[in-house]
Amino acid sequence: MSGTRRAAERHRPAGAAAAGSTGGRAAPGPRAQARGRRRKARRRRGATSAGTAALLAVAAVGWFGFGPGGLLGAHGSAALARSTPLALPPQASAAPQGTPAASTAATPAGQPTAGDPHSQAPGADRSDRADGSYTAIPGLGAGFSAKIPAQSTQVVLAAGAGKDSSDSTVTLWNRTPDGRWRPGTAWSAHNGDAGWSTDHTDGDLRSPIGVYTLSDAGGLKPDPGSKLPYHQDDDFVAGGTGFNGESLAGAFDYVVAIDYNRVVGTSPLDLQKPLGAAKGGGIWLHVDHGGPTHACVSLAEDHMTELLRTLDPAAHPVIVMGDAASLAT
Repeated sequence: MSGTRRAAERHRPAGAAAAGSTGGRAAPGPRAQARGRRRKARRRRGATSAGTAALLAVAAVGWFGFGPGGLLGAHGSAALARSTPLALPPQASAAPQGTPAASTAATPAGQPTAGDPHSQAPGADRSDRADGSYTAIPGLGAGFSAKIPAQSTQVVLAAGAGKDSSDSTVTLWNRTPDGRWRPGTAWSAHNGDAGWSTDHTDGDLRSPIGVYTLSDAGGLKPDPGSKLPYHQDDDFVAGGTGFNGESLAGAFDYVVAIDYNRVVGTSPLDLQKPLGAAKGGGIWLHVDHGGPTHACVSLAEDHMTELLRTLDPAAHPVIVMGDAASLAT
């Protein structure tokens, strides 16, 4: 008989075994029953304490993982996707979809919020302002921008569609008092039939690429209100047909001489060529006849008259001309 059982026998009241026996086993006495009740109560309190400790541990994990500044809150959904999902108790489970949460996680560091003005993708050219002006003329590279004289506040930009294309676009740009550039309307235009050249020669059917001053105007028709010196002359006549079989009549009704291989301050009809005849000359802005030119740049008649009334010697106007790819250098 073990020591524990012997101790129990010593404390058992006389006759207890006979009075409380069932099936050959003695029924526990009042003291034993009380001790049993106390042991069960202690076991219940222990189980409750263990459950409470488990809940507190899970809550702590949730706080450090999801709370403000927590690991997952600080690194956003990417960290959450890499982590093993936590088995949260019902009290800490996320709100159902569509239900506003009581609080939101902090915005990940360096990420814009919905109201951040920088949350949108940046524009292709961030130099423009609400007034439509630019710090530099778009499309011009540093090389061509540097060739524009500092005193020039009017620039006619003739940008060709391609090095070998006769299609181009002309835009008049004006420099604002604070040194920015504002564009006028873009006009469709034509240039030399073979396109553009950095080394124009007589008869190559290419327009010269470069930056040239605009000093003199003229035409067959009377002065429409030109600010540049205007030379009306009956010799401003174009005969025959163009490269597409179109009539050239009226092409020289209004012209602005491009100061390429010419003497400034003379009529556009002046034949002097300081660089020599081989370098060509007689290159003008003139009225479009519906097709390519020999080397000039041509615009619709109403655009030519608008240009004549706008170009001002006091603004030292220049033309920047060439195919778009060349002008971007």
